[in-house]
Formats: sequence, C-alpha cells, structure tokens
Amino acid sequence: MTIVEIAAIFVAVAFAVLVGYLVPVLIQVRKTVTESEQLFSKLNAEVPSLVVELRAMSQNLNDLTDQVRGGVEHAAVLLHAVGEVGESVQEVHNVVRGSSGTLLTNVASMVAGFKAATQVMRDRMKHEGEPHNGG
Repeated sequence: MTIVEIAAIFVAVAFAVLVGYLVPVLIQVRKTVTESEQLFSKLNAEVPSLVVELRAMSQNLNDLTDQVRGGVEHAAVLLHAVGEVGESVQEVHNVVRGSSGTLLTNVASMVAGFKAATQVMRDRMKHEGEPHNGG
C-alpha cells in the first residue's frame, strides 16, 4: 500500500466518522424545525384572537372608568347640595336659638329654612338631569 492509498483510507474513515456524528445532529435539527413550525402555526392562530380580546378588555376598562368618573361627579354635586341644606338648617337653628321673638317668628324661620333647603335640592336635581350612578 502506498502513501496515497493510506491517505485515501484515512480520509474515508474520517468522512465516515464525521457523517456518523452529523446524522443524529441533523435529525435533531429537523425535529426542532418541525416543532418550531408547529409553534409558529399555533401562535399565528391564537395571537390575533388574544389581541382582539385585549382590545375589548381595554375598551371595557375605559367605559368603566368613564362611568366611575360620572358617578364621582354626581356624588360631589349631591354632597354639595347636602352641605348647603346643612348650612340652611344651621342658620334656622341659630335664628331659633338666638331670637327672643315669639313662637310665630321661630316657626316662620324654620319654614323659610326648610323651603330654602328644598329649593336647593330641586335646583341641583333639575340641573343634573341624570341618575346618580352614572347610568
């Protein structure tokens, strides 16, 4: 055997060993690529529906925030009206306590306070025009 033949046998054995190691690696790469394709296929099918659901949820959250904001505004108006009624009642109470007038004067003052309080409530309700819960 000549040196060329020995070199050819050596190259053939090295090539066979190389192929022996590369075949399992290539099989695993092929399996991985197949699984990746399946994963991307599932993602392409499911991600658009998830995006639609996220948008709907975001819109619902925005609507809910608007309703809460409206409810807070209504509550603030109502509390302001209650505060004005309380002030009117306090004024009537002070007039009744501090006045040394007759019973008729005291009753007239209380009626005037009650009228003022009911008028404030009517005005507030008339200007609002919407239910208090934002609906």
